[in-house]
Order: sequence, then structure tokens, then C-alpha cells
Amino acid sequence: MPATIEQIEAQVREYNPDADLTGLDEAYAFAFSAHEGQVRKSGEPFVKHPIEVCLILAELHLDTATLKAALLHDVVEDSTHELAEVRERFGDEVAELVDGVTKLGKIEFETLSEAQSQNLRKMLIAMAKDIRVILIKLADRLHNMRTLSALPAERRRDKAVETMEIYAPLAHRLGISSIKWELEDLAFYYLEPRKFHQVQKMVAESRAARESYLAQVIEQLQGELGEVGVRADISGRPKHLYSIYQKMSHKGKDFNEIYDLIALRVIVDSVKDVYGALGTVHSIWKPVPGRFKDYVAMPKFNMYQSLHTTVIGPAGRPLEIQIRTEEMHRTAEYGIAAHWRYKEGGRGDESFDERLAWLRQMLEWQTELKDPREFMEALKIDLFEDEVFVFTPKGDVRSMRRGSTPIDFAYAIHTEVGHHCVGAKVNGAIVPLGYELQMGDRVEIMTNKNSWPSRDWLNIVKTSSARSKIRNYFSKASREDDLQRGRDELMKVMRKHGLGMSSPVASRALDQVASDMNFQADEDLLAHIGAGKVSAKQIAGKLLKLMAAEEPKSSEPERVPDFVTMTPPRAKRRPGGGVKVKGIDDVLVRLARCCNPVPGDEIVGFVTRGRGVSVHRRDCSNAVELLKSPERFLEVEWDRGTESTYQVEIVIEAVDRMRLLQEVSSTLAEAGVNVLSAHVATDRDRISTMRFLFELGNMDQLQSILRDVRSIDGVFEAARALPGEAAQRRKGRKQ
Repeated sequence: MPATIEQIEAQVREYNPDADLTGLDEAYAFAFSAHEGQVRKSGEPFVKHPIEVCLILAELHLDTATLKAALLHDVVEDSTHELAEVRERFGDEVAELVDGVTKLGKIEFETLSEAQSQNLRKMLIAMAKDIRVILIKLADRLHNMRTLSALPAERRRDKAVETMEIYAPLAHRLGISSIKWELEDLAFYYLEPRKFHQVQKMVAESRAARESYLAQVIEQLQGELGEVGVRADISGRPKHLYSIYQKMSHKGKDFNEIYDLIALRVIVDSVKDVYGALGTVHSIWKPVPGRFKDYVAMPKFNMYQSLHTTVIGPAGRPLEIQIRTEEMHRTAEYGIAAHWRYKEGGRGDESFDERLAWLRQMLEWQTELKDPREFMEALKIDLFEDEVFVFTPKGDVRSMRRGSTPIDFAYAIHTEVGHHCVGAKVNGAIVPLGYELQMGDRVEIMTNKNSWPSRDWLNIVKTSSARSKIRNYFSKASREDDLQRGRDELMKVMRKHGLGMSSPVASRALDQVASDMNFQADEDLLAHIGAGKVSAKQIAGKLLKLMAAEEPKSSEPERVPDFVTMTPPRAKRRPGGGVKVKGIDDVLVRLARCCNPVPGDEIVGFVTRGRGVSVHRRDCSNAVELLKSPERFLEVEWDRGTESTYQVEIVIEAVDRMRLLQEVSSTLAEAGVNVLSAHVATDRDRISTMRFLFELGNMDQLQSILRDVRSIDGVFEAARALPGEAAQRRKGRKQ
């Protein structure tokens, strides 16, 4: 064992010569004593596990507090020592780290899935306090996977699935590729052993030819870079079996078609040299179209930076090349761990917390999910997501999951922006809310404070965060609906007894009944009535008794509430519609329903059989046909001295949202028009087309009405229906 602790100390001295290793020796001795006599399933001494975990973290260049916590991370759970003793001997910092990774082994869970979820919840909450907790947890899982063969077959598979679904993606999220690749390959080995050995064999068979080819390419590129004054360290990039298998199975590629099977990594001194080296590479070999990615100018979510290009190398073979600086390479290998050392040293990385924003967002919404299984599924989705970068109207870059919609974007900005979203513009043009955001899109969200989410959004959004916020809204909205329904039902029953609910006597009685039934407030009682859990008649009976006791002599019913109004009788429509026929009196005149002419329209009249004179707009398609029979033509004109009402049909196009129809109908009602019919249709792009036929007495109002409708949020067009549209729709319905 001393050799192992010496190996850890030697590793630490390489990257931190001034480190105080006294505490590390003490932690090792304490762990050795605590686990004395304990063995693992493999038969090895138990203490070997924390030592190996510590060595993995030392290879990631972690600080000494993390290394001490790694040595002690199983002491509290698997020995007789308490956390207080760890705190007393090694300080608060180490104790908090140990507590963060201590498993919840003493708690009984109903299912394995729930146990995983609860452990994961604790792990994520701990990350909000100290990110080093997750680094210890990942190192712990890596060593367990290296020794997984000691477990029974069923347990091996369960651990491999958990590693592939949770821990490898988590390492990827933190940018620790050195751990991510090994976790994936180990899980792949236990989940698909036959396929693992097939890929391993194919890689081994091509190794000699591949290494010879790489030596030739490296020599050529090294010479070319030297001529332009770029110093570079060039090496072959290691191949990972699971990555190769994924490309073969998911993308349907043959083994020989995988570009990064032969790959170079070029490490240079500066960002300037990164782009200079790229120019040299492209001057030597022809780049493959569509295979260039610049993660230097726009880093990945896990801080990864590098230039990726694929070229046609010697002998016409595809060759992938990654170009980066030494600092970028350290971040690519160690991820968040590479930045922790600088934070420990006091210099601080200003973007450190900002780059971990995804963790804090996850913590915000995971507390809203009550079902552990739902949390687990949501977490898996977020860990596996690919990303697209989009811009806000101010030019700020936002990272979104690939496939995200404007609704996801709205909720990513703020919950209230999402709740009040009514539409979106992408690159200046209105798009459906189901539009899939693309790389580089400039997104602007349109909102209305009187608008709220639609349940259909749950089928549109792609991010777990947006879906959680929508569900949370409807859980609250459901109570408000129950509350309103309960209030209405109780008022309905009380009115049958000639009483209302607005008087002080009724309010006091309702408060008393709610208190007697152990409700905290009268609103809780009303919500139970609306949900059908309490009978409105039962509550009304209790109220009547209390009200009678307080005002026994009062028998006069309350006045009818102000909101109950009488609807005035509709004025009869004049048969002629305010139109007269030149030279003829006392003839039946009617306005054609196909085009609904109104004063100001150019009109023509036609004699019909048994139905008098039919008046059309001159540009009506039916009128064009009738003009081919001049013997039926009559000159008509508007009778300006006659009061009449006219039928007008308008067409409205808008982005579909909740309460849209209500707002349009309210606008028409406020204008004093009488709606005769309405038709609403929404297409798969969530664009709603509404048609309203209404009676209008003063035609000067029409433009004002259209202007008011256009001002409603989400409406982008409102106009009179084209002549002949109504007839064509009726004809289509008959067919």
C-alpha cells in the first residue's frame, strides 16, 4: 500500500510542488485504519478502492482537500467512524465533501429507480455547494467499473446501464473526456460483449497499417508547420471503441468509412497559431465539405475548445485533425477539474459559475418534480442533449437543446416570458411556435400579459425545464378553475333561495363554515366544491342556517347583481338593405350572401326567378358570370337616406394561443356589432384562421373594427373576406 500513496504524492508534486502532503498522509492512515479487515467483492482489501479513487483525482490535478475527501469518502458509511470525527480531524471543507458523497444506504427505498433518483438528487444539490463532490463521485464510479467483474451478472448489467445513462453523460457535461471515454467503453463491454470484441478486433487488425500511415502524415505536417514558424506537438488521437460502435450502428457506416478512425491532434502555443495551423493543413490537403467545426470561437457547453477539420489525406484516405492550444487541451481532458485548481489558487475564473449555469437551472426545476421516476427521465434527456446556439434580439448567444422551439427559448429567458408567450419572430419573420430553432437564428419572443400557456405546448416543447414549468402552471391553474367553478355553483344554489354571496352577512357565514370544516380559508372550501369533493347544496344549507340566525327578520332578497344584464331586442333588418333600383319602385331587393355588399362598394343588380332583384358587388365572381346575361342586368344604387343593417364577413389570421378567440370576440362585442356566425380553424403550424359574419349598422365603423382587431397580440392580418369566398365554402361543404 505505501507504494500507492507514494504514487499519489508524486503525482501531486508534479502539478503542485508547494502542496502540503502532511494532511494527505494523515487521511491515508485514517482510511487504512477505518477499513482494516474489510474486503471488497473481488477479495481485495477495501482500502484499495478509496486509494484508487484518490489516484484518479490526482491525475485530474485536483486540490489536496479533494484528495483527502476521496480517501475518506467511504469512512462514514462503511465504518464505525462518524462525520463529526472527520470534521474534527480534517476540517469543515473535507467533512462537507465527504458528506456530499456519502451514500444513502440506511434508507429503504420502494424501488431501485427511486433509490437512484434520490441519490442523484443529493448529488446534484451537493454540486450547488461544491462541484468537487461530483468529481469524487465520478472517480468512485470509474474505479467501480474497472472492478465490476467481481459482481454477479445481473448487478454488472444494472451498473453498466446506470453508468451509460447517467455517469458518462455527466462526465461529458463537465467536459472530463478522460473519464467519459473510459466509462463508456467499460459499460459497452458489459452491455454488449460480443459487439465490443468485434469492434476491438477490427481496430486491432488495422493498427499496424494505421500507425504507419499516421507516422507519414505527422512527418509531412510537422515539416510544413515548421516552414511557416508554427511550433506544434502532433500525435495520433486515441480511438474509443464505443464511439466507433455508435457511428457504425446509429449512422449506418462501415468500419472503413469512419473519419476519425485515423485522427491527428495538433497542439500549438497560441490561438493565433491555431488558425495558422488550420491554413497550413488546408493548403496541404483538400478539406471535406461540411466537416469543419470551430469550437474555439464558439465553445461547447462544457467549455470544450478546438478546431475540427476533416481532409482527404495521402492515398485519398479521410483524415480528421483537431487543432488546439495546451490550455484548451487541458480543458478537453480534465474539463471542470482543470479550472478548479485556478479557483483554489485565488486567481479565480470569472466565467466559472456562468459556465456551470446548467447545473443551477437543473436544481431550480428538479425540486418541482415530485415523482422520482419523472426526475430521472428528465435528467437523462438533459444529459444527452445536443445543442444549437441562437441569438437574442440584443445579440447575446443562448445555448439551447437541439430541436428546441420558441417556447423553450421563452422559458429559458424567464418563466413569465414563457407563460405570456403568444408568438415568435425568427430572423425578423413570424414563425409557428412549433418551429425548430436552427444554429444562428435570431429569436424574438412576442408576449401579452393577458395570455397564458396552452396544454398543447406540452407536445411541442423539447426541454425538460420548459415542460416542468408548463405543468407547474397548470397545476396552479387547475385550482383557480376549481375555485371559480365552486363559487359559481354555490351562488347558483343560493340564488334559488333569493340570496346572494356578496353581502357581509354571507361572507361572515362562509368564513364560519370553512373554519368549522377545518379549511384554512374560504377559498379552500370553494375549491373543494368546484372539484366535486363537497356538495354545494350541503354548504348552502349551512350558510342559510347561519345567515338566518344572524338576521332572522330579513326576508327581502338581495338585488340582482350588476353583472346580470338584459339583452336588448335586435332591430329588424330592412329587406332592401338600403338599395334602390333605378326607375322601378316597390320591387323586392336583397343583398347577395356570396359577397355581402355594403355602402361604398360598387354594386350591380340582377333579376332572379321569384326572389326579386339580387344585389352583388361588381367584383364578385358570381356577378362576373351573371353579366354574361345582359337581359337580366339592372342598375342599382345605394339609398343613402335609409337606415339599415348590413352583413359583413371578415377574415383574421393569427398565431394560435389561449384566449385568442375570447379577445377577438370581446373586441367585436365592444364595437357593438351583432355576430351571426364564427368559424375558427388552426393548421399544424399553429396558425389560426378565423372568420366572423356580423351585422353592422354604420359602415364607417368597419375600418375602426379591423384596426382594433389587428392590435390584438398575435394577430397579423384582419380584412374583409374576398367576394365569392362564402359561396365557395358553402359549395365545398355540400360536396
